[in-house]
Amino acid sequence: MSTNEKRLNVFSQLYRGETDFQFVAHRKKFYIASGVIIAALAVVMLVKGFVLGIDFAGGVQYNVPAGQTEATLEQVEGAAADAGADVASGQVIGSGEDRSYIVRIGELSTDEAASIREAIAAEAGVGSDSISVSEVSATWGESVSRQALIALAVFLVLVAVFIWVRFERRMAIAAIAALIHDLVLTAGIYALVGFEITPSTIVGMLTILGYSLYDTVVVFDKVQENTAQLLQTRSKTFAEGVNDAINQTLMRSINTSLIGVLPVAALLFVGVGLLGVGTLKDLALVLFVGMIVGAYSSIFLAAPWVVDMAERGAVYKRHNQKVANKRAGLEDEPARKPAKAAESDEDDDRLVLAKSDDLPVELLEEPEKAASGSGPRSGGSAKKRKRR
Repeated sequence: MSTNEKRLNVFSQLYRGETDFQFVAHRKKFYIASGVIIAALAVVMLVKGFVLGIDFAGGVQYNVPAGQTEATLEQVEGAAADAGADVASGQVIGSGEDRSYIVRIGELSTDEAASIREAIAAEAGVGSDSISVSEVSATWGESVSRQALIALAVFLVLVAVFIWVRFERRMAIAAIAALIHDLVLTAGIYALVGFEITPSTIVGMLTILGYSLYDTVVVFDKVQENTAQLLQTRSKTFAEGVNDAINQTLMRSINTSLIGVLPVAALLFVGVGLLGVGTLKDLALVLFVGMIVGAYSSIFLAAPWVVDMAERGAVYKRHNQKVANKRAGLEDEPARKPAKAAESDEDDDRLVLAKSDDLPVELLEEPEKAASGSGPRSGGSAKKRKRR
């Protein structure tokens, strides 16, 4: 088979959900990779910190029309610094005659704000009246931060309750852990790049959590479907059932992520990079990074975490052993296993099967009752034959 035919075959299998990528078998590699990246970004967040916009830190923002001036942004920032201002950040917005400079400075008194405005106007060669000034207090920023944290906490609680009720406890824990992973990684990249944290950033954070949750729920739904009757068979382990579910939903996850990422990428690289629409970069970056990270965590982390939690239970340990015994051509139970332990395992298996089939345990016990009831009768007839 030629290389092109092999590629077409892989894409065809991917489209039909017939691939066999071993996501679960190699999950420790993904855990290590994610741990290393998060540790590195945590160092960046602690050392470099975040660039808080004036909406959170408080301060004064100057909007300088730069369409008719030859002064650069650096020169305007230098004029503000020479006037005694502590410049927090600056950016260029728009292009051509609509171009303007945004200079953000920490909190100032009224007289200081006026003198810095005059210095910027003189450097840019424009009238001071044409420079718009916006002031935001730090108290308002603290209020916004508090409300954002409350909204995030409420969102996580509602998500956990929904997944617990709809699926199970293990999946709820894995989903929340994946969402926290997405938040930390996105925030770390924000600190690394040095973009300002603005209200648009917070909106973007909540938006990417929705995308990540959608991918995770799609995978979990298929996992539940694949493993509903798993304990009644000896065909595959729980990990293999979860891996099949990831492969079967892989194409949907890729399509969903691409559909979301492509317009955001255009917004980030074209709108911000080429057209210079700086007001969009805060929202565009968080969406671009968050959507990619959300798809990654749903496939490589959330579902494998469910496997790790499930396989710590005795029921799935016994099931995996039975699958291994069947594949090796051995009996399901060891030959010299004590009778009481064997009876206990059989009772547990009947309870699991009854729960999975929604059948009462008594119905599953009837064959054994019948067998136990027939034992004494057969024994009694044997004694009569001996007497005769």
